[in-house]
Amino acid sequence: MTTIIAVEVVDVRFPTSLTQDGSDAMNKDGDYSAAYVILHTTDPALSGYGFTFTIGRGNDICAMAAEQRAMPLIGRDVDDVVSDLGGIYRELSSDSQLRWLGPEKGVEHLAMAAVMNAAWDLAARRAGKPLWQLLADMPTDDLVDVMDLRYLTDVLTRDEAAQMLEELRPTRAERLETLRRDGYPCYTTSAGWLGYSDEKLRRLLQEAVDQGYTDVKLKVGANIDDDVRRLAIAREVIGEDANLMIDANQVWDVGQAIDWLQKLAPFRPRWIEEPTSPDDVLGHATIRAAMAPMGVATGEHGMNRVLFKQLFQANAIDYCQLDAARLASINEILPVYLMAKKFGVPVCPHAGGVGLCELVQHLSIFDYLAVSGTLENRVTEFVDHLHEHFVDPCIVRNGAYVLPSRPGYSAEIYRASLDEYSYPDGSYWSGSRVEGTASVVG
Repeated sequence: MTTIIAVEVVDVRFPTSLTQDGSDAMNKDGDYSAAYVILHTTDPALSGYGFTFTIGRGNDICAMAAEQRAMPLIGRDVDDVVSDLGGIYRELSSDSQLRWLGPEKGVEHLAMAAVMNAAWDLAARRAGKPLWQLLADMPTDDLVDVMDLRYLTDVLTRDEAAQMLEELRPTRAERLETLRRDGYPCYTTSAGWLGYSDEKLRRLLQEAVDQGYTDVKLKVGANIDDDVRRLAIAREVIGEDANLMIDANQVWDVGQAIDWLQKLAPFRPRWIEEPTSPDDVLGHATIRAAMAPMGVATGEHGMNRVLFKQLFQANAIDYCQLDAARLASINEILPVYLMAKKFGVPVCPHAGGVGLCELVQHLSIFDYLAVSGTLENRVTEFVDHLHEHFVDPCIVRNGAYVLPSRPGYSAEIYRASLDEYSYPDGSYWSGSRVEGTASVVG
Protein backbone atom coordinates (compact mmCIF):
# COMPACT_ATOMS: atom_id res chain seq x y z
CA MET A 1 0.00 0.00 0.00
CA THR A 2 1.31 3.44 -0.96
CA THR A 3 0.44 6.18 1.53
CA ILE A 4 0.86 9.94 1.80
CA ILE A 5 3.49 10.43 4.48
CA ALA A 6 4.20 14.17 4.43
CA VAL A 7 3.05 17.51 3.10
CA GLU A 8 5.77 19.97 2.08
CA VAL A 9 4.74 23.57 1.41
CA VAL A 10 7.24 26.03 -0.05
CA ASP A 11 6.94 29.81 -0.30
CA VAL A 12 8.67 30.36 -3.65
CA ARG A 13 9.09 33.83 -5.16
CA PHE A 14 10.71 35.00 -8.38
CA PRO A 15 12.00 38.60 -8.63
CA THR A 16 10.02 39.63 -11.73
CA SER A 17 9.59 43.17 -10.37
CA LEU A 18 13.19 43.88 -11.37
CA THR A 19 12.34 43.63 -15.08
CA GLN A 20 8.71 44.82 -14.83
CA ASP A 21 7.46 41.47 -16.10
CA GLY A 22 3.82 41.23 -15.05
CA SER A 23 3.39 44.98 -14.53
CA ASP A 24 -0.04 46.51 -15.06
CA ALA A 25 -2.14 49.47 -13.91
CA MET A 26 -3.03 47.87 -10.58
CA ASN A 27 0.04 45.70 -9.90
CA LYS A 28 3.19 47.64 -10.71
CA ASP A 29 5.91 45.67 -8.94
CA GLY A 30 4.85 42.06 -8.57
CA ASP A 31 7.27 39.26 -7.80
CA TYR A 32 5.62 36.18 -9.33
CA SER A 33 5.19 33.69 -6.50
CA ALA A 34 3.63 30.35 -5.62
CA ALA A 35 2.47 28.68 -2.45
CA TYR A 36 3.78 25.33 -3.62
CA VAL A 37 2.49 22.03 -2.22
CA ILE A 38 4.16 18.61 -2.48
CA LEU A 39 2.32 15.49 -1.33
CA HIS A 40 5.08 12.98 -0.53
CA THR A 41 4.28 9.27 -0.50
CA THR A 42 5.99 6.08 0.62
CA ASP A 43 6.93 5.53 -3.02
CA PRO A 44 9.97 7.76 -3.70
CA ALA A 45 8.99 7.92 -7.38
CA LEU A 46 5.45 9.18 -6.69
CA SER A 47 4.50 12.62 -5.37
CA GLY A 48 1.79 15.14 -6.14
CA TYR A 49 2.63 18.76 -6.99
CA GLY A 50 0.34 21.78 -6.92
CA PHE A 51 0.30 25.49 -6.19
CA THR A 52 -1.61 28.70 -6.07
CA PHE A 53 -0.31 31.93 -7.56
CA THR A 54 0.41 35.25 -5.81
CA ILE A 55 2.68 38.21 -6.56
CA GLY A 56 4.87 38.50 -3.47
CA ARG A 57 3.99 39.69 0.03
CA GLY A 58 1.42 37.43 1.63
CA ASN A 59 2.57 34.34 -0.20
CA ASP A 60 3.72 33.01 3.16
CA ILE A 61 0.16 33.33 4.47
CA CYS A 62 -1.12 31.25 1.56
CA ALA A 63 1.57 28.68 2.25
CA MET A 64 0.57 28.37 5.90
CA ALA A 65 -3.10 28.04 4.95
CA ALA A 66 -2.25 25.35 2.39
CA GLU A 67 -0.40 23.37 5.05
CA GLN A 68 -3.49 23.50 7.26
CA ARG A 69 -5.71 22.38 4.40
CA ALA A 70 -3.47 19.45 3.47
CA MET A 71 -2.79 17.98 6.92
CA PRO A 72 -5.79 15.58 6.87
CA LEU A 73 -4.26 13.82 3.85
CA ILE A 74 -1.26 12.54 5.79
CA GLY A 75 -1.49 8.80 6.40
CA ARG A 76 -4.08 8.24 3.66
CA ASP A 77 -3.82 5.42 1.13
CA VAL A 78 -2.96 7.06 -2.20
CA ASP A 79 -5.36 4.83 -4.11
CA ASP A 80 -8.21 5.75 -1.76
CA VAL A 81 -7.46 9.44 -2.26
CA VAL A 82 -7.15 9.46 -6.04
CA SER A 83 -10.18 7.23 -6.55
CA ASP A 84 -12.46 9.62 -4.65
CA LEU A 85 -11.28 13.17 -5.32
CA GLY A 86 -14.86 14.38 -5.03
CA GLY A 87 -15.05 12.98 -1.52
CA ILE A 88 -11.63 14.36 -0.59
CA TYR A 89 -12.63 17.80 -1.89
CA ARG A 90 -15.86 17.76 0.12
CA GLU A 91 -14.03 16.60 3.25
CA LEU A 92 -11.35 19.27 3.07
CA SER A 93 -13.78 22.04 2.14
CA SER A 94 -16.13 21.14 5.03
CA ASP A 95 -13.60 22.14 7.70
CA SER A 96 -15.82 24.77 9.33
CA GLN A 97 -13.03 26.55 11.18
CA LEU A 98 -11.02 27.13 8.00
CA ARG A 99 -14.16 27.80 5.98
CA TRP A 100 -15.02 30.65 8.36
CA LEU A 101 -11.97 32.50 7.05
CA GLY A 102 -13.60 32.73 3.59
CA PRO A 103 -15.90 31.13 2.95
CA GLU A 104 -14.73 29.99 -0.50
CA LYS A 105 -12.79 33.14 -1.20
CA GLY A 106 -9.49 34.77 -0.33
CA VAL A 107 -6.52 33.00 1.22
CA GLU A 108 -8.40 29.92 2.41
CA HIS A 109 -9.73 29.27 -1.09
CA LEU A 110 -6.33 29.85 -2.69
CA ALA A 111 -4.95 27.29 -0.25
CA MET A 112 -7.68 24.84 -1.23
CA ALA A 113 -6.69 25.31 -4.88
CA ALA A 114 -3.04 24.55 -4.13
CA VAL A 115 -3.82 21.36 -2.21
CA MET A 116 -6.41 20.01 -4.63
CA ASN A 117 -4.17 20.83 -7.60
CA ALA A 118 -1.54 18.64 -5.95
CA ALA A 119 -4.09 15.89 -5.37
CA TRP A 120 -5.17 15.94 -9.03
CA ASP A 121 -1.53 15.90 -10.12
CA LEU A 122 -1.00 12.87 -7.88
CA ALA A 123 -4.01 11.14 -9.44
CA ALA A 124 -2.76 11.75 -12.97
CA ARG A 125 0.73 10.54 -12.10
CA ARG A 126 -0.69 7.45 -10.42
CA ALA A 127 -2.66 6.72 -13.61
CA GLY A 128 0.36 7.42 -15.84
CA LYS A 129 -1.55 10.05 -17.83
CA PRO A 130 -1.41 13.80 -18.41
CA LEU A 131 -4.28 15.42 -16.53
CA TRP A 132 -6.29 16.31 -19.64
CA GLN A 133 -6.27 12.63 -20.62
CA LEU A 134 -7.16 11.45 -17.11
CA LEU A 135 -10.25 13.67 -17.25
CA ALA A 136 -11.15 12.67 -20.81
CA ASP A 137 -10.92 8.98 -19.94
CA MET A 138 -13.06 9.21 -16.80
CA PRO A 139 -16.58 7.75 -17.08
CA THR A 140 -19.20 10.50 -17.13
CA ASP A 141 -20.74 9.57 -13.78
CA ASP A 142 -17.32 9.58 -12.11
CA LEU A 143 -16.53 12.98 -13.61
CA VAL A 144 -19.82 14.45 -12.41
CA ASP A 145 -19.19 12.97 -8.96
CA VAL A 146 -16.09 15.14 -8.48
CA MET A 147 -17.88 18.39 -9.36
CA ASP A 148 -18.93 20.87 -6.70
CA LEU A 149 -22.50 21.72 -7.74
CA ARG A 150 -23.47 23.34 -4.45
CA TYR A 151 -25.32 26.63 -4.99
CA LEU A 152 -25.44 25.96 -8.74
CA THR A 153 -28.43 23.66 -9.19
CA ASP A 154 -30.74 26.50 -10.17
CA VAL A 155 -28.53 26.78 -13.27
CA LEU A 156 -26.75 23.41 -13.60
CA THR A 157 -28.09 20.10 -12.34
CA ARG A 158 -26.24 16.83 -12.14
CA ASP A 159 -28.34 15.39 -14.97
CA GLU A 160 -27.60 18.39 -17.20
CA ALA A 161 -23.88 18.08 -16.49
CA ALA A 162 -23.91 14.39 -17.40
CA GLN A 163 -25.90 15.03 -20.56
CA MET A 164 -23.50 17.72 -21.76
CA LEU A 165 -20.49 15.49 -21.20
CA GLU A 166 -22.10 12.52 -22.94
CA GLU A 167 -23.17 14.64 -25.90
CA LEU A 168 -19.65 15.05 -27.34
CA ARG A 169 -18.13 11.76 -26.22
CA PRO A 170 -18.60 9.99 -29.62
CA THR A 171 -16.58 12.65 -31.50
CA ARG A 172 -13.72 13.24 -29.04
CA ALA A 173 -11.22 11.23 -31.08
CA GLU A 174 -11.64 13.55 -34.07
CA ARG A 175 -10.90 16.62 -31.98
CA LEU A 176 -7.93 14.93 -30.35
CA GLU A 177 -6.39 14.44 -33.79
CA THR A 178 -6.91 18.15 -34.49
CA LEU A 179 -5.05 19.02 -31.30
CA ARG A 180 -2.21 16.62 -32.05
CA ARG A 181 -1.81 18.25 -35.44
CA ASP A 182 -2.43 21.94 -34.70
CA GLY A 183 -2.24 22.43 -30.94
CA TYR A 184 -4.56 24.66 -28.93
CA PRO A 185 -4.57 28.34 -29.99
CA CYS A 186 -3.12 30.88 -27.59
CA TYR A 187 -2.47 34.59 -27.34
CA THR A 188 0.55 36.29 -25.83
CA THR A 189 0.67 38.92 -23.09
CA SER A 190 4.46 38.86 -22.92
CA ALA A 191 4.85 41.94 -25.12
CA GLY A 192 2.33 44.14 -23.39
CA TRP A 193 3.30 44.67 -19.76
CA LEU A 194 2.68 48.25 -18.73
CA GLY A 195 6.18 48.92 -17.42
CA TYR A 196 7.86 48.19 -20.77
CA SER A 197 9.26 51.03 -22.89
CA ASP A 198 7.83 51.78 -26.33
CA GLU A 199 10.96 50.35 -27.89
CA LYS A 200 10.67 47.11 -25.97
CA LEU A 201 6.94 46.94 -26.73
CA ARG A 202 7.57 47.32 -30.46
CA ARG A 203 10.36 44.75 -30.47
CA LEU A 204 8.39 42.14 -28.53
CA LEU A 205 5.28 42.65 -30.66
CA GLN A 206 7.31 42.05 -33.79
CA GLU A 207 8.80 38.92 -32.25
CA ALA A 208 5.27 37.72 -31.45
CA VAL A 209 4.18 38.25 -35.05
CA ASP A 210 7.28 36.44 -36.30
CA GLN A 211 6.47 33.51 -33.97
CA GLY A 212 3.03 33.08 -35.50
CA TYR A 213 0.77 34.84 -32.99
CA THR A 214 -2.40 36.37 -34.38
CA ASP A 215 -3.70 37.45 -30.94
CA VAL A 216 -1.86 39.75 -28.52
CA LYS A 217 -2.84 41.55 -25.32
CA LEU A 218 -1.68 44.86 -23.86
CA LYS A 219 -2.13 46.29 -20.39
CA VAL A 220 -3.94 49.63 -20.13
CA GLY A 221 -5.42 51.93 -17.51
CA ALA A 222 -2.62 54.02 -16.01
CA ASN A 223 -2.62 56.97 -18.43
CA ILE A 224 -4.96 57.49 -21.39
CA ASP A 225 -2.36 59.22 -23.57
CA ASP A 226 0.08 56.38 -22.99
CA ASP A 227 -2.63 53.85 -23.82
CA VAL A 228 -3.50 55.56 -27.09
CA ARG A 229 0.15 55.73 -28.10
CA ARG A 230 0.87 52.11 -27.18
CA LEU A 231 -2.22 50.75 -28.91
CA ALA A 232 -1.26 52.71 -32.02
CA ILE A 233 2.16 51.03 -31.92
CA ALA A 234 0.50 47.66 -31.50
CA ARG A 235 -1.80 48.10 -34.47
CA GLU A 236 1.11 49.33 -36.59
CA VAL A 237 3.14 46.20 -35.79
CA ILE A 238 0.50 43.46 -35.74
CA GLY A 239 -1.68 44.89 -38.49
CA GLU A 240 -5.39 45.49 -38.76
CA ASP A 241 -6.41 41.85 -39.12
CA ALA A 242 -4.81 40.51 -35.93
CA ASN A 243 -6.77 40.38 -32.68
CA LEU A 244 -5.77 42.97 -30.09
CA MET A 245 -6.98 42.56 -26.50
CA ILE A 246 -6.59 45.03 -23.63
CA ASP A 247 -6.56 44.51 -19.86
CA ALA A 248 -7.21 47.15 -17.18
CA ASN A 249 -6.72 44.85 -14.16
CA GLN A 250 -9.71 46.27 -12.21
CA VAL A 251 -8.42 49.82 -12.08
CA TRP A 252 -11.58 51.72 -13.16
CA ASP A 253 -14.99 52.57 -11.74
CA VAL A 254 -17.85 51.74 -14.10
CA GLY A 255 -18.37 55.23 -15.55
CA GLN A 256 -14.64 55.82 -15.81
CA ALA A 257 -14.24 52.54 -17.68
CA ILE A 258 -16.82 53.54 -20.28
CA ASP A 259 -15.29 57.00 -20.79
CA TRP A 260 -11.77 55.56 -21.12
CA LEU A 261 -12.79 52.73 -23.42
CA GLN A 262 -14.59 55.07 -25.79
CA LYS A 263 -11.20 56.65 -26.46
CA LEU A 264 -9.61 53.25 -27.09
CA ALA A 265 -12.43 51.83 -29.20
CA PRO A 266 -10.93 53.06 -32.53
CA PHE A 267 -8.19 50.46 -32.09
CA ARG A 268 -10.89 47.75 -32.19
CA PRO A 269 -10.00 45.69 -29.11
CA ARG A 270 -11.45 42.20 -29.18
CA TRP A 271 -12.11 42.51 -25.46
CA ILE A 272 -11.52 44.67 -22.43
CA GLU A 273 -10.40 42.50 -19.53
CA GLU A 274 -11.23 43.26 -15.90
CA PRO A 275 -12.56 46.77 -16.57
CA THR A 276 -13.77 47.17 -12.97
CA SER A 277 -14.03 45.31 -9.65
CA PRO A 278 -14.03 41.55 -10.29
CA ASP A 279 -16.96 41.19 -7.85
CA ASP A 280 -19.17 43.78 -9.60
CA VAL A 281 -21.44 41.60 -11.73
CA LEU A 282 -23.84 44.38 -12.67
CA GLY A 283 -20.98 46.80 -13.32
CA HIS A 284 -19.59 44.42 -15.91
CA ALA A 285 -23.04 44.14 -17.47
CA THR A 286 -23.31 47.93 -17.70
CA ILE A 287 -19.91 48.24 -19.37
CA ARG A 288 -20.75 45.42 -21.76
CA ALA A 289 -23.98 47.10 -22.85
CA ALA A 290 -22.24 50.44 -23.34
CA MET A 291 -19.19 49.17 -25.24
CA ALA A 292 -20.58 46.51 -27.61
CA PRO A 293 -19.31 45.20 -29.98
CA MET A 294 -16.13 45.35 -27.84
CA GLY A 295 -16.26 42.24 -25.68
CA VAL A 296 -15.97 42.20 -21.90
CA ALA A 297 -13.81 39.54 -20.26
CA THR A 298 -13.15 38.70 -16.64
CA GLY A 299 -12.43 35.83 -14.27
CA GLU A 300 -8.84 35.70 -13.08
CA HIS A 301 -10.01 37.11 -9.75
CA GLY A 302 -13.34 35.28 -9.86
CA MET A 303 -13.43 34.08 -6.28
CA ASN A 304 -15.64 31.01 -6.76
CA ARG A 305 -18.11 29.23 -9.03
CA VAL A 306 -21.07 31.21 -7.63
CA LEU A 307 -19.67 34.48 -8.92
CA PHE A 308 -19.30 32.94 -12.38
CA LYS A 309 -22.90 31.71 -12.19
CA GLN A 310 -24.04 35.27 -11.58
CA LEU A 311 -21.87 36.69 -14.36
CA PHE A 312 -23.51 34.24 -16.77
CA GLN A 313 -27.01 34.88 -15.46
CA ALA A 314 -26.61 38.64 -15.82
CA ASN A 315 -25.19 38.41 -19.37
CA ALA A 316 -22.29 40.42 -17.97
CA ILE A 317 -19.36 38.97 -19.95
CA ASP A 318 -18.47 37.83 -23.44
CA TYR A 319 -15.43 35.78 -22.37
CA CYS A 320 -14.88 33.74 -19.21
CA GLN A 321 -11.31 33.82 -17.88
CA LEU A 322 -11.28 31.37 -15.00
CA ASP A 323 -8.04 30.85 -13.11
CA ALA A 324 -6.65 27.37 -12.40
CA ALA A 325 -5.08 28.46 -9.11
CA ARG A 326 -7.88 30.65 -7.72
CA LEU A 327 -10.86 28.35 -8.15
CA ALA A 328 -10.55 25.23 -6.00
CA SER A 329 -9.04 23.02 -8.69
CA ILE A 330 -10.83 20.66 -11.08
CA ASN A 331 -13.73 20.09 -8.70
CA GLU A 332 -14.84 23.71 -9.01
CA ILE A 333 -13.48 24.47 -12.47
CA LEU A 334 -15.47 21.83 -14.37
CA PRO A 335 -18.86 23.22 -13.32
CA VAL A 336 -17.80 26.67 -14.54
CA TYR A 337 -16.93 25.21 -17.94
CA LEU A 338 -20.32 23.51 -18.13
CA MET A 339 -22.21 26.66 -17.09
CA ALA A 340 -20.26 28.61 -19.69
CA LYS A 341 -21.35 26.13 -22.34
CA LYS A 342 -24.97 26.41 -21.26
CA PHE A 343 -24.88 30.21 -21.53
CA GLY A 344 -22.83 30.24 -24.74
CA VAL A 345 -19.81 32.02 -23.27
CA PRO A 346 -16.38 30.90 -24.51
CA VAL A 347 -13.80 30.10 -21.81
CA CYS A 348 -10.37 31.67 -22.41
CA PRO A 349 -8.45 30.89 -19.19
CA HIS A 350 -6.18 33.36 -17.48
CA ALA A 351 -2.54 32.30 -17.41
CA GLY A 352 -0.56 35.42 -16.56
CA GLY A 353 1.46 34.02 -13.68
CA VAL A 354 4.12 31.52 -12.70
CA GLY A 355 3.03 28.01 -13.69
CA LEU A 356 -0.46 28.97 -14.80
CA CYS A 357 0.29 28.26 -18.45
CA GLU A 358 1.38 24.77 -17.47
CA LEU A 359 -1.98 24.18 -15.77
CA VAL A 360 -4.46 25.83 -18.12
CA GLN A 361 -3.27 24.00 -21.22
CA HIS A 362 -4.80 20.87 -19.69
CA LEU A 363 -8.08 22.68 -18.99
CA SER A 364 -8.43 24.13 -22.48
CA ILE A 365 -7.66 20.78 -24.09
CA PHE A 366 -10.30 19.03 -21.99
CA ASP A 367 -12.81 21.78 -22.78
CA TYR A 368 -12.33 21.28 -26.50
CA LEU A 369 -12.44 17.49 -26.27
CA ALA A 370 -15.32 17.04 -23.86
CA VAL A 371 -17.27 20.23 -23.16
CA SER A 372 -17.42 22.92 -25.84
CA GLY A 373 -16.25 20.85 -28.80
CA THR A 374 -15.19 24.00 -30.63
CA LEU A 375 -12.27 26.42 -30.96
CA GLU A 376 -14.45 29.28 -32.18
CA ASN A 377 -13.77 32.48 -30.20
CA ARG A 378 -11.47 30.51 -27.91
CA VAL A 379 -7.87 31.39 -27.24
CA THR A 380 -5.83 30.68 -24.10
CA GLU A 381 -3.33 33.07 -22.56
CA PHE A 382 0.42 32.49 -22.75
CA VAL A 383 3.21 34.45 -21.09
CA ASP A 384 6.80 33.53 -21.83
CA HIS A 385 8.18 33.75 -18.29
CA LEU A 386 9.65 31.24 -15.80
CA HIS A 387 8.88 28.04 -17.70
CA GLU A 388 12.51 26.97 -17.31
CA HIS A 389 11.78 26.21 -13.65
CA PHE A 390 9.28 23.47 -14.48
CA VAL A 391 10.13 19.82 -15.05
CA ASP A 392 7.39 19.53 -17.70
CA PRO A 393 7.09 23.05 -19.15
CA CYS A 394 4.39 23.97 -21.60
CA ILE A 395 5.47 24.19 -25.24
CA VAL A 396 4.07 26.73 -27.69
CA ARG A 397 4.65 26.56 -31.44
CA ASN A 398 3.16 28.85 -34.08
CA GLY A 399 0.86 30.48 -31.55
CA ALA A 400 -0.54 27.21 -30.15
CA TYR A 401 0.00 25.00 -27.09
CA VAL A 402 1.48 21.62 -27.98
CA LEU A 403 -0.43 18.72 -26.44
CA PRO A 404 1.31 17.77 -23.14
CA SER A 405 2.19 14.08 -22.96
CA ARG A 406 3.87 13.46 -19.59
CA PRO A 407 1.87 12.17 -16.61
CA GLY A 408 0.51 14.78 -14.21
CA TYR A 409 -0.72 18.37 -14.18
CA SER A 410 2.67 19.77 -15.39
CA ALA A 411 3.06 21.44 -11.99
CA GLU A 412 6.40 20.12 -10.72
CA ILE A 413 9.11 22.74 -10.10
CA TYR A 414 12.76 21.70 -10.11
CA ARG A 415 14.22 21.21 -6.63
CA ALA A 416 17.14 23.45 -7.60
CA SER A 417 14.69 26.29 -8.36
CA LEU A 418 12.98 25.81 -5.01
CA ASP A 419 16.33 25.89 -3.26
CA GLU A 420 17.24 29.12 -5.02
CA TYR A 421 13.96 31.04 -4.88
CA SER A 422 12.27 29.83 -1.68
CA TYR A 423 11.59 32.80 0.58
CA PRO A 424 13.29 34.01 2.70
CA ASP A 425 16.08 31.45 2.99
CA GLY A 426 16.69 30.41 -0.62
CA SER A 427 20.06 31.30 -2.06
CA TYR A 428 18.69 34.13 -4.20
CA TRP A 429 16.74 35.93 -1.48
CA SER A 430 19.26 35.44 1.31
CA GLY A 431 21.98 36.68 -1.02
CA SER A 432 20.00 39.69 -2.22
CA ARG A 433 19.35 40.83 1.32
CA VAL A 434 23.05 40.81 2.02
CA GLU A 435 24.23 42.25 -1.27
CA GLY A 436 21.39 44.71 -1.87
CA THR A 437 20.82 43.53 -5.44
CA ALA A 438 17.01 43.37 -5.17
CA SER A 439 14.24 44.67 -3.00
CA VAL A 440 13.03 42.25 -0.36
CA VAL A 441 9.32 41.46 -0.59
CA GLY A 442 8.67 39.81 2.75
